[in-house]
Amino acid sequence: MTAACLVRRWAPGRRIYWDQVLGRHQRGPGDPTHRRITDQHWWRATRVATGPALLRLVTEGNEVVASAWGAGAEEVLAHVPQLLGEADDPSGFSPVHPMLVEAARRHPDLRIGRTGAVGEALFPACLEQVVTGVEAFAAFRVLVGKFGEPAPGPASETGTPAYGMMVPPTAAQWAAVPSWEFLKAGVEQRRSVPLVTAAQRGPALERTLAMDSAEADRALQSLPRIGPWTSAETRQRAHGDPDAWSIGDYHVGDGITHALAGTKAGDEVALELLEPYVGHRFRVQLLLGLVAGFAPRRGPRRTLPTHTPRGTRGRS
Repeated sequence: MTAACLVRRWAPGRRIYWDQVLGRHQRGPGDPTHRRITDQHWWRATRVATGPALLRLVTEGNEVVASAWGAGAEEVLAHVPQLLGEADDPSGFSPVHPMLVEAARRHPDLRIGRTGAVGEALFPACLEQVVTGVEAFAAFRVLVGKFGEPAPGPASETGTPAYGMMVPPTAAQWAAVPSWEFLKAGVEQRRSVPLVTAAQRGPALERTLAMDSAEADRALQSLPRIGPWTSAETRQRAHGDPDAWSIGDYHVGDGITHALAGTKAGDEVALELLEPYVGHRFRVQLLLGLVAGFAPRRGPRRTLPTHTPRGTRGRS
């Protein structure tokens, strides 16, 4: 490890659901911004107001040991409890369905984390609109590798677990990516245009953090080609919004209806079943993912496009 390292030890007093909290930020196993070493050992490269940072999180006994490098190290360490769900309040969640009652009983410590980084959540979500995970994750790796920057600290040291990690581009850097670079990465205009348009409004994106769930949803969906799914995926990660269930996903609505009603019936029926849990509908999605055997997906999954340079691989 390099000498320029700050360390914080934090005792959460509860179990941390690492894969549900940090795993949602990882864009595929080759994501250069997140690295899972074990289920309780993670690396995260990010950018905060004070600069880029590399964060290592590991469990030691009853404590989370957080180590950070870079100009943003102090700020990112201060944010660790929120990242791991400390600001989430499940007290208003009252499950009624027997499966949810059992899920809440078995997983009382489940919390929803908050990164506070709206662009960092929104821009990859734009890449994931209406394509397979394989396609979206490959594009993210290519674009971050070309337009991001090397993470600080041990990310530059050969042989360390963080070697080669990258800090994602800033909003201004995303906005400046030429259209042909998106195409080379397999991203057609229907996904690159909303990403670039949103990136051009970078400061306005971060102001949604001060809004309530409905207001933030309206603000995000006011952006061109940003719909309910992209807004929800963004608010889940950046805002820690317990109500931002993945509406519009090709799989989640079916998973929720199958778990709660025994049949795959899509979003309209899912909305009816989730009505008693307004304010906590994403919490329901996570709990069902833990007990009903379906994993929250990253977006509507369709066949890959064939009109872009990387679009001839077939279905994932």
